[in-house]
Amino acid sequence: MKALAILLTMPVLALAQTREPPAAQGVQPYGVVDAGVVLERGCKDNCASSKVSPGISEGSRIGITGREPLGGNGTSAVFTLEGGVENDTGRSEEGRLLGRQAWVGLDGTWGMLTLGRQYNLQYEALAEVADPFHGGLAGTATNLMGFTTKRYDNAVKYRTPSGHQWSAGAIYSFGESEFSTSRNRAYGATLGFANGMFNVRIAHQRKRNPIEAVGTTQPVDLSARNTLVAANLEFGATTVFAAYGINRGLGSSPWDPANPYGALALTTPSLYSHDMLAGISYTSGRATYMASFIHKDDRSPPNHDADQAALGVVYALSRRTALHASFAHIRNRNGAAYTAGTASETGKGSRAITFGLRHAF
Repeated sequence: MKALAILLTMPVLALAQTREPPAAQGVQPYGVVDAGVVLERGCKDNCASSKVSPGISEGSRIGITGREPLGGNGTSAVFTLEGGVENDTGRSEEGRLLGRQAWVGLDGTWGMLTLGRQYNLQYEALAEVADPFHGGLAGTATNLMGFTTKRYDNAVKYRTPSGHQWSAGAIYSFGESEFSTSRNRAYGATLGFANGMFNVRIAHQRKRNPIEAVGTTQPVDLSARNTLVAANLEFGATTVFAAYGINRGLGSSPWDPANPYGALALTTPSLYSHDMLAGISYTSGRATYMASFIHKDDRSPPNHDADQAALGVVYALSRRTALHASFAHIRNRNGAAYTAGTASETGKGSRAITFGLRHAF
């Protein structure tokens, strides 16, 4: 029972959310279908008080992964193609066929080098190491921490071999803009240490993101710099989480990418902020309980501080199927407008309750 419940904690939620499926020779299809009911409150504008939403604890997706050994030198060709599915309506996520991941590369004793659309290292550190909700449910740390972009297009990414206590990685995303080769480029690096009980990771990313306006209107520069120190410590069935982040730039805090003009969700966005997270998870039988508290300290003139308190539970019905529920409350100050979202949606209110079902195949 304990082993079954642990599957619902860090290894499954973190790896499924931000990494490719476990390596195996040949081509393998896989996927996750996750849906539930979301109740939202505290909306500044009109919003649905209750709705069926996709991808609450994890983003619903269909993918194919493959691996082919190249000779006897321990190097393999690898690839992953993964598309997100809004399974409440059947539409594709973000309007892309393969919007979650689409990359090819080489994996060997020297590490892994991949090219294509991939998760960035700062988001991986937040979801895998810092957040007891692992980037999902109403309590996801992405409601207040980091910046919106989880993945980079046109990216080259390197990671050191797995199975060692020390790890490192680097990523570079080519801008490939029609205006300038430097426009919209991004890069980052990470360094980590894990010994089975203690896990710490430092990640830094920089992204240029000027949005071109039409006519005489000035461009909007949503560039971001984010540094994150994330850690967790495991005591048997209990894991304690902590993180500290420093964010600079107009696009360095969560904003609404659905707006066609790139306007920030906040009336006056934060240019400089510090994030602090403390959290805990506890596994008992088939259930895993999670709680976290996040404080965003806005140090720019608007002083848009915010606090988030969240609770959640995941109950394993089987190895691949689980029920989940969560609650999050964000207290915004001085006109801040952060919202309680989930793994797939940004949310519209400052409070959210979710109930759902997840099945992996």
